[in-house]
Amino acid sequence: VPPGFTITTEICVYYYKNNKAYPKGLREDVNKALARVEKLMGKKFGDPDNPLLVSVRSGARYSMPGMMETVLNVGLTEKTIPGLIKLTGNERFVYDAYRRLIMMYSDVVMEKAAGIEPDGDDMGIRKQLEKIMAAMKKEKGVTLDTDLTAADFKKLCSKFKEKVKEALGKPFPDEHNEQLWGGIGAVFASWNGKRAISYRRIEGIPDEWGTAVNVQTMVFGNMGSDCATGVAFTRNPGNGEGRFYGEYLVNAQGEDVVAGIRTPAPINSYSQSEHNKNLVTLEKGMPELYKGLHDIQLHLEKHYHDMQDIEFTIEKGRLFMLQCRVGKRNGPAAVRMAIDMYKEKLISKETAISRVTPAQLDELLHPVIDPKDEKKNTPIAKGLPAGPGSANGMIVFTAKDAVEWAKEGKKVILVREETNPEDIEGMRAAQAILTARGGMTSHAALVARGWGKCCIVGCGNLHIEAANKTMTIGNKIYKEGDWITLNGTKGAVYDGKLVMMDAPE
Repeated sequence: VPPGFTITTEICVYYYKNNKAYPKGLREDVNKALARVEKLMGKKFGDPDNPLLVSVRSGARYSMPGMMETVLNVGLTEKTIPGLIKLTGNERFVYDAYRRLIMMYSDVVMEKAAGIEPDGDDMGIRKQLEKIMAAMKKEKGVTLDTDLTAADFKKLCSKFKEKVKEALGKPFPDEHNEQLWGGIGAVFASWNGKRAISYRRIEGIPDEWGTAVNVQTMVFGNMGSDCATGVAFTRNPGNGEGRFYGEYLVNAQGEDVVAGIRTPAPINSYSQSEHNKNLVTLEKGMPELYKGLHDIQLHLEKHYHDMQDIEFTIEKGRLFMLQCRVGKRNGPAAVRMAIDMYKEKLISKETAISRVTPAQLDELLHPVIDPKDEKKNTPIAKGLPAGPGSANGMIVFTAKDAVEWAKEGKKVILVREETNPEDIEGMRAAQAILTARGGMTSHAALVARGWGKCCIVGCGNLHIEAANKTMTIGNKIYKEGDWITLNGTKGAVYDGKLVMMDAPE
């Protein structure tokens, strides 16, 4: 586990009671804790020759996937870049990490501090920077970030900095302590961000709980082909089977997996699907590391007596555990896990009963497509079955439209390239969610599964043009308002409004 320290929820409560101010002595405490981490790592935060980089993450007592902020690669500045290049001998990796920091920091810290909260498809700073990056990839004739060179990333970093200054009226901070405190403030501030408030209201989480801030040594999954990052579950969150399940990406950072930008590979043959069956599993590609990860997940589930959602990184052939939390699951999976864990003597009968919520039981009664009608229709597209049950509705392309149409009593299906945490209200309002990108551990899949909402992700043959509000499948164009039907259990998408029926008893 990479060393780090936690600024507790009590500080968050104080921060909100005292006009966003910190208690006296907090800076000294943070400096002391940081000095301890420096000693353990043999590196120094902000040192030009041997720099320590950290991540700044949230830590609420209840899992809120993607609702609060994270900043990675904090401490990377023009001063520390040469030292890190010298240490790693990998200029490409260092500038890749730097462009990620500029992207995250300008979005999470600077834009929010300026009081800007982009809505849905608004051109927030992150989207503007992504546009610059997409233009560079187009110019170079490549499709993946991993195809860009050190020189490309270096050029991107200066273009990003120019755009940040132009769009936000302030330069990107090139001082390690300013970055650290900017990140800490952003995590506390995100507890009361629009999407976190929406999620708490939906989940019934008290506002006064607050979030902690975890400052942790960075480990890198994006240093080359002997590096990787992934998300895994100690049991299958989609059906409750007691099998280790997950996805990973070689040469990537954690955000790449949940953002659904690249198709993640399965960690083992059990996690294979139509979409990733040709990709090398972690078990085959890095057998010893997979065995280590497998042993750790068994240990974690035994310790916490519940299914765990774990994040891991492999840096230069060494496995690191970043976090674990109780994993989100849908209704059928919750029932199966509770029964299995009771049979395995992991939990008591009382605990097993309390593990299944009324809402999860309700999911077992979700409507399904009438099998006779389904037989007559051929799916127009297939994706990964990320959320249970079936649903039909009219296509909408933005979270905002999903909310407005649902208020008018219309049934809608939210269709996105991939969802992001800003889409939370629209995801809640829609009957179902359909995305063109992303795997079973993407943001859409995690949130939909937690709510037991019908969802299909990674539907590769959708071509979405959100600006024109159209979706093309094969040679047919679907417009906003057209009806489609989803079978979330099979991952099948059908044209039109198929007949629905109550779930079989």
